Amino acid sequence: MKKLVFALMLFTSVFAQAQVSVNVNIGTAPNWGPAGYDNSRYYYLPDIDVYYDVTQSVFISDNNGKWVREKRLPERYRQYDLYSGYKVVLNDYRGDAPYTYHNKHRAEYPKGYKGKPQKNRGEKPKGNNGNHYGNDKGNGKHSNKNHDHH
Repeated sequence: MKKLVFALMLFTSVFAQAQVSVNVNIGTAPNWGPAGYDNSRYYYLPDIDVYYDVTQSVFISDNNGKWVREKRLPERYRQYDLYSGYKVVLNDYRGDAPYTYHNKHRAEYPKGYKGKPQKNRGEKPKGNNGNHYGNDKGNGKHSNKNHDHH
């Protein structure tokens, strides 16, 4: 009986580890990403000079000379429409730092660059520019709450 219990525990832990490793490695491309490139890890957004890492679901941007990863676009680009902006799919890079070739990317894909016509993976939601947080209009209603209680 002990052997059976041990075997079951061993099998369960191996199975659980296998599940984790499978799920961790798969990044889901966003709806605003270009259709047909689901196996690509990075996009470069020439209009705002920002990278997107599909695997980690983060934007990578230059913040005063330091490359930072954030779930949201940097504050200065929050109004940028990810659905209508052009996305350059970087298929020639494998690694964790696409900005290693930043000078090359900026030269090849300057602001306003448009390559072949793109179709997004999904439809653009109404009232959302693609950054998953809406367009931040009308969110100031909580600002003067509880200010007259002294």
